[in-house]
Amino acid sequence: MRVLFVHPSPLMYSEIYLRLEPLGMERVAAAVRAAGHDVRIIDLQIFKHSDLFDELKNFRPQAIGFSLNYLANVPEVIDLAKDVKQLMKDCFVFTGGHSGSFVADEILEHAEGSIDAVIRGEGETATPMLLDAIGTNAMAKVPGVVTTQGAGPTPIMLDNLDQFFPARDLGRRRNKYFIGVLDPCASIEFTRGCPWDCSFCSAWTFYGRSYRKSTAEAAAEDMLSIKEPNVFIVDDVAFIHPEHGFAIGNEIEKRKIKKQYYLETRADVLCRNPEVFRYWRKLGMEYMFLGLEAIDEEGLKLHRKRSSMGVNFKALEIAREIGITVAINLIADPSWDEKRFEVIREWAMSIPEIVHLTVATPYPGTELWFTEARKLTTLDYRLFDIQHAVLPTKLPLLQFYQELVKTQDVLNRKHLGFAALRQVASIAGKLALQGQTNFIKMLWKFNSVYNAERQVAEHAKEVKYAMRPPPMHAEGRPSAEQLYIHMPKPGRPQAETPIVAPGGGR
Repeated sequence: MRVLFVHPSPLMYSEIYLRLEPLGMERVAAAVRAAGHDVRIIDLQIFKHSDLFDELKNFRPQAIGFSLNYLANVPEVIDLAKDVKQLMKDCFVFTGGHSGSFVADEILEHAEGSIDAVIRGEGETATPMLLDAIGTNAMAKVPGVVTTQGAGPTPIMLDNLDQFFPARDLGRRRNKYFIGVLDPCASIEFTRGCPWDCSFCSAWTFYGRSYRKSTAEAAAEDMLSIKEPNVFIVDDVAFIHPEHGFAIGNEIEKRKIKKQYYLETRADVLCRNPEVFRYWRKLGMEYMFLGLEAIDEEGLKLHRKRSSMGVNFKALEIAREIGITVAINLIADPSWDEKRFEVIREWAMSIPEIVHLTVATPYPGTELWFTEARKLTTLDYRLFDIQHAVLPTKLPLLQFYQELVKTQDVLNRKHLGFAALRQVASIAGKLALQGQTNFIKMLWKFNSVYNAERQVAEHAKEVKYAMRPPPMHAEGRPSAEQLYIHMPKPGRPQAETPIVAPGGGR
């Protein structure tokens, strides 16, 4: 069967700071190809809609799978699915992905028959089974599959993360993927899942608080296959188990692999396991992303980070000592006023680290969806991108965005303004000589992307597809059945939250 996988267009944040290869889709494509199908990929982060329709004419796919990792892409994917069905009524159209897993029923309702199925959960196992079941009664038996006729059995997780290396060879224009100065940049996965349970996050609810690891040998072999000089390690929390990080590093050294790395981890993990991060610094780790989320204990408690400010500041000290450039994320709460934004600006300018702001957003699949989403001021999928306020703001909405953009602009100029540009001029020049212009273009795009008037105007756009209002529930923590996509297997306890460093909570 001819199968085309489609990644939708970039979101607001990725218009500037990064553009990552669709790693999950590449892994699913590898599984489908291993099952004997003819597979292609088109990434609309790079290509245009017109390129997709050219691909339809040339390839004539019998099945099309749209990735829905991001909620804000739902309207685009539904419209594209309707266009596909008009052109190719016999083509089987389905979606899969993280965010789509939490809103499967409403996707089918909005699509009005243009989407034949939604895969909830991981796609490597379910997608080949779904393709085999097309046109038969077996579709109702495929784990994780939802159709207008009902849902199949509970989604199942991939038993072996080593089984399918990403089908990177199916990607085109790979030089367009980057993250900051790491241009071009590939992506890789060492682990899957997260054992913590932050209230704003859906990673742990998607995986049922499970945590799985690839073998060190397979991870190194996957790394060896990467042609790009830079690699983003996409794990939700890198090196929770330091012995795993050391083992992968040892295998990388055996193969004489030389790359520059960017990864994400938690402050308490860095404090508890500094030796593995020192080791990876020697291997080529240049950048680290830390989701501190708040700069006070009250904010940490609100997000249930199970850490403390003492741990956070200690982590920054360790990263500085190791020599890693750190990017910090803080969550801007809709309750912030001018004074709070000013405090954030002053704090962010007082430290050497890069600071980014995202806006508190209750996504389906998070606890906040159950506890806060009844206050939502919009049900427009497009605004659920952590760059728009979807809860009531203390300040008038335009003023909130003005303060947000002002803060982002100050922080942007700190690291990417003309003064800061002198520090990266040699990097920018070297990239230009190599034909890599993603980072250079990023330096001057801020004002064209982040604009308070533009963000307010986006709230006024006609809502073609509205999200279902959140379900009512009693106060307190929702049950696992309400939250989880992948339920823990009978007899297997869910992953325990690791003990945090001294000073943290649990």
